[in-house]
Amino acid sequence: MALTQQFARVTPACLERCRASALDSAEAKPGWDPPAHDTLDADWALWGLKWYCRDRLGDSAADRLLDRVTSGDPGGDVEFLDHPEVYDGYDGPPQLLAPAAVSDISRALDEFALDDVLATLPADPSAAAAACGFDGFRGDVRAYLSRYFTLTSAFFRTAAQQGMCVLVWVD
Repeated sequence: MALTQQFARVTPACLERCRASALDSAEAKPGWDPPAHDTLDADWALWGLKWYCRDRLGDSAADRLLDRVTSGDPGGDVEFLDHPEVYDGYDGPPQLLAPAAVSDISRALDEFALDDVLATLPADPSAAAAACGFDGFRGDVRAYLSRYFTLTSAFFRTAAQQGMCVLVWVD
């Protein structure tokens, strides 16, 4: 099974319920079960876009934005989610993006010039895949990156509009 970028939108109140559940449970189970419409599996698209922006375009602002989107912010006080009920334990536990951070990121994603970035990808599909770190990728790299970037942007926009947190992890 491949590891992929995961996101979950949750309210601060939901996080507090999970924290309380973990404290009350002998196994420290947080009772993690966000509804499907509040989760997003972004595959590896954002990592490929990040790779391309950093290594091929030298765009440090895009790299920082995409790093924050995929890695979260440090010190989010969500260690109670470091549990097999939440993620598989292969990579680090979920990291928190608080509502203010989600709002900032949502604005930055909306302002991101994705079409301009995609226009600079090599025309050859194999070369475009390699430029994103996707050696062996089959398919339309531009469409793949565009699809998942658009989904992620919409996901963050909804979270920002509803004052929600976003948790990020690789699973």
